[in-house]
Amino acid sequence: MPSKTARALVLLALVTPALPSCTPDARAPAPRARAKIVHSQTGEVLESAAPSASEVLAAARKNFSPLPERMDRGPRPSDAVIALGRTLYYDPRLSKNHDVSCNTCHPLDEYGADGLRVSVGHRAQEGDRNAPTVYNAALQFKQFWDGREPDVEAQSKGPIINPVEMAMADHGVAVSVLKTIPGYAELFAAAFPEAADPITIDNVAAAIGAFERGLTTPGPFDAFLKGDEEALSPEALRGLQLFMDVQCVTCHTGPGVGGTQFQKLGSVKAYKVEDPGRFKISGDEKDRGAFKVPILRNIAKTGPYFHDGSLKTLPEVVNTMAEYQTVKGTVSDAERSDLIAFLNSLTGEIDEEYIRKPTLPENGPKTPAPDPS
Repeated sequence: MPSKTARALVLLALVTPALPSCTPDARAPAPRARAKIVHSQTGEVLESAAPSASEVLAAARKNFSPLPERMDRGPRPSDAVIALGRTLYYDPRLSKNHDVSCNTCHPLDEYGADGLRVSVGHRAQEGDRNAPTVYNAALQFKQFWDGREPDVEAQSKGPIINPVEMAMADHGVAVSVLKTIPGYAELFAAAFPEAADPITIDNVAAAIGAFERGLTTPGPFDAFLKGDEEALSPEALRGLQLFMDVQCVTCHTGPGVGGTQFQKLGSVKAYKVEDPGRFKISGDEKDRGAFKVPILRNIAKTGPYFHDGSLKTLPEVVNTMAEYQTVKGTVSDAERSDLIAFLNSLTGEIDEEYIRKPTLPENGPKTPAPDPS
C-alpha cells in the first residue's frame, strides 16, 4: 500500500458509474492487485504493494458496509402499509392528467432510472435535472440532488405538486382524488387502522416511503464484504483497490457507496457548472455548484450521468472524474477497465416479487377525468 504521505496527495470524488468487465480467464491465476499513483509534486509513479484479497477486504470494510435487508428507521412497517405504498407508487392518478406515476420516472424494472438525460412529466415538459435511481435511495442523508428534503417520505410529496412533473394544484387536490376511488378507503384503513381520517398526504408519503425503504439490491460487492473473497473478479478486486488508493472513498463511502455529503466537481481542475445546485436551497455562496454525492449502487444500469445527465457512458465519466478530481489527471486503459469492473460489481439483484405491479383500484363515479391542461 502507498505511504500515508502518498495517499494524502491524491483525491478522487468519483461522482460516476460503471460498465461490465471483461470475462476473466478462469485458467489464469488471479493477478495481484496493483495501483499506480502519480506524486502530485514530483510526478514520480508510485506503485503499491500487491495486497491479497483478504487485505483488500479488510481495507474495504473500513469504508463500506453491506446493504441492509431494508432501510427502515424504526420497526418494520406493516405489510398493509407497504402494499398501499406499492399501489400508490404505480398509480398515475396522483398526477393531473393521470399519465405520470412515481414509476414513470423511476421504473422499478429498469433499476429505478428512466435512462433519459432529464425526465419528462406533465404535458411532455422536461425537468432540469437527471432523475436518480430510487433503489437504495433511503440510505442517503438527504434527498434530491440539492438535498432539499430529508428523507424519502418528504421527497415523495414533491413531484405530486411540481407543475413540470405530476402537476397537481396542491396536495389537497391529490388527496381528494384518492378519496373518490372506493378501493383506497379499504387500503388506507388497513394501513392506518387507528386514524379517524386515514387518507391524508402524510399517510400517502408514509406508505410510499415504507415501500421504497424495501428497495435494496444486494449484489457481488455485498457478498465480498460479508467475507466471500471470491465474489469479485480479479479485475474488480484491482479496481476496488485503486478506488480506495486514490481516495474515491473521500466522497463515496458507506453502504450506498455515496449519498453521505455534498461536494463540488472540480477539486483539482475547474469544472463549469451552470446549475447553482445546493446554493439554491441554502443561499450560502460556498454551496454554489455543490450537489449531493450520488450513490454508486447499480451505477452501471442508471445512466446517463451527473446531475444534468450530460455524460452518456461510464468510460466518459471515469475519464472526466480522473481529469477533474485526481492529481493523476488520466487513467490508463487497464486502470479504467479495472475501475469499471469494480463499479459493475455494485449492480445488485431486483426482487421481482416485491416490485410486482399491483392491480390498481377502479375509479369511482366521482373520480375526475384526466386533465391535460
